[in-house]
Amino acid sequence: MTEALRVKTAFAPFATALRDGAGLRAAMDGLFTPDAIFHLCHPIGDVTGPEAAHARAFAPLLTAIPDLERRDWIVIAGHDQDGALWLGAGGHYMGTSAKPWLDIPATGHLVAMRYHEFFRFEGACVVEMQAIWDIPEVMMQAGVWPMAPSLGREMVVPGPMTQDGLTVQGDGTATVALVMEMLTAMKRHPLHGGPEAMEMPRYWHPRMNWYGPAGIGTARGMTGFRNWHQIPFLAAMPDRGQYPGQTKGHFFGQGKYAAVTGWPNMRQTLSGAGWLGLPPTGQQLTMRSLDFWRMEGKLVRENWVLVDLLDAFAQLGTDPLARMREFNKARHGFDPETGAALP
Repeated sequence: MTEALRVKTAFAPFATALRDGAGLRAAMDGLFTPDAIFHLCHPIGDVTGPEAAHARAFAPLLTAIPDLERRDWIVIAGHDQDGALWLGAGGHYMGTSAKPWLDIPATGHLVAMRYHEFFRFEGACVVEMQAIWDIPEVMMQAGVWPMAPSLGREMVVPGPMTQDGLTVQGDGTATVALVMEMLTAMKRHPLHGGPEAMEMPRYWHPRMNWYGPAGIGTARGMTGFRNWHQIPFLAAMPDRGQYPGQTKGHFFGQGKYAAVTGWPNMRQTLSGAGWLGLPPTGQQLTMRSLDFWRMEGKLVRENWVLVDLLDAFAQLGTDPLARMREFNKARHGFDPETGAALP
């Protein structure tokens, strides 16, 4: 049995428990070491051990969405540049929004929340988890996103068009090398030349899809990617990629898929205006971006990106959840003084 297959086999009971709605605590105890570190998106935060992670993250989500089901569409495993073994999973948590969660109002309708979750293995157990849940996506589906609208298209993003994200096999070394080469080229602009310095046609398929987080949205083709994400992002933070010693990304891959995780893996200065409707504060901030790429030949055809936007807002002194609670004061079922959901 290959190492990739071994960790996928160890991971399966955890994914199955979240899919079928039974046995999650036992599955977590079987997968994670007692002192495993859980790096979870804002405002959930960091916890130690599966019991604390269940209480802080999974139990409240299951209370709010009692028929929750996990739907993975990518699961890959491989070694990073330091030799650590990672498994990366992307998909959607789906179910009925029955009760408020993080004071996001329940809708009574189906809700879908994308996740990118990365697990670092030692032996057959996970010692570290890094996870971003797209909480702004849930807020948007409830009609309570209080910040600037996305430039890209908001949608329940699809899994791979090849439908092979759960059956990936083979060595991913060449795929990772191509992705890292592409990212190096992307960092040349704007500090070291115009858009042509990125050589995007050399690395990106002309019919590419870039699936960004809620708040930024999805873009089609290089023109869509440039207009709806890259131009506003780089205009606001032109020094991105210039602090390599202060961040750490873990790259790994399998077959035609590559992934990166980091907590954080970006650092830049908000020196320009426009990104997410934010003003140029001159403040340096870090970002957590957990990504997947799928290659066709030597070109990126699909790129799934999740950024912990709520954490970025928090660093800038802005709290979308607090602003949402102000709106909640006028909603039935919420405390008019605090905006929190009534028991």
